[in-house]
Amino acid sequence: MARKPNYRFARLERERSKAARKAERAKLKAERAELRRQEKSGQVVEDGASDDAAADLGSGNAVAEGDGDGAGEEDTALP
Repeated sequence: MARKPNYRFARLERERSKAARKAERAKLKAERAELRRQEKSGQVVEDGASDDAAADLGSGNAVAEGDGDGAGEEDTALP
């Protein structure tokens, strides 16, 4: 005999997992915001992983600022 589905339990499990995902995203967002605040105020970042992430962000901004003509060096080298 097949067992009766427990819809209430399944719904509660979905809601719990959704809440956990939202909490994790909020935590990451708060950490990123704090990192930006520290960089803006000129404080030194202590976490080594955060330094790598900040370096990646910094290099992307330098490329975006360029000379403003819209053509990068990579684009002109293509045949």
